[in-house]
Amino acid sequence: MKDAPSLDDLRLFLAVADAGSLGAAAKTTGVSAPTLSRRMSALERALSARLFERGPQGYRLTLRGRALLEETADLRRVTAGLEAFASAAPIPRVRITAGLWTARHIARHADALTGAGRDWWPELLASNATVDIARREADIGLRNRRPEQPWLAGRRTRRIDYAAFARDGGVTGYIARPGSALTPSERWLRDSHGDEIVTTASDARLACDLARAGLGRVILPVFAAPDGLLQIGARIDALSHDEWLVCHHDGRHDPPVRRALDALAELLTAEVR
Repeated sequence: MKDAPSLDDLRLFLAVADAGSLGAAAKTTGVSAPTLSRRMSALERALSARLFERGPQGYRLTLRGRALLEETADLRRVTAGLEAFASAAPIPRVRITAGLWTARHIARHADALTGAGRDWWPELLASNATVDIARREADIGLRNRRPEQPWLAGRRTRRIDYAAFARDGGVTGYIARPGSALTPSERWLRDSHGDEIVTTASDARLACDLARAGLGRVILPVFAAPDGLLQIGARIDALSHDEWLVCHHDGRHDPPVRRALDALAELLTAEVR
């Protein structure tokens, strides 16, 4: 017994039958006219039936072609239903984890990041902890070093520099986070200026508010310095590092993740070109 024709060949048959020509069917299917011609000839051989009359006016259905068109009516309904289902699907979210300042930078440029088509949405997690991409706790991570695990892919974006910031040059002392130092900048501050810490704040935004009030200096990435704070002194070489876009090797082939990776790379490297 002969194998049944593939559903994809029948889908293309419907497109050619509806359009009446290979050129018009190529526009609706995205399949080239020569490929459509080969597929229709192969379908006729598989069914041992001539389905089209080919001529200057295009492709006209034969009697057997019209019979096949009737037989594929259910396929047409299923195809239309699947297209409607796909068009009603929610816009996919891409989970992105980054440190607070990079996450805020991404959020402020979200309109340019997703573009006018809005075919994916960023789902942001601001965290200094390492979120496990291998376990798919996030799709993309912004890290301060190249990934070492073989299942992770990395793309360098830019150089991140740090400096002290304050309301003005006369402000002394530093504002730190309470408890254990989680980030390199917090550890550097405690190691280098631990005896100059005048107060603490539970998160970096509060620390900046205290610094704007003149209570002390804060250590920030240079790109993230908010209005009302001035850079005090040179950049801190010990804290400079490269930034890396990191994702799972398999995940980067998912179309929304790929678009997000490209958009993030464009955004984060724009200032260093």
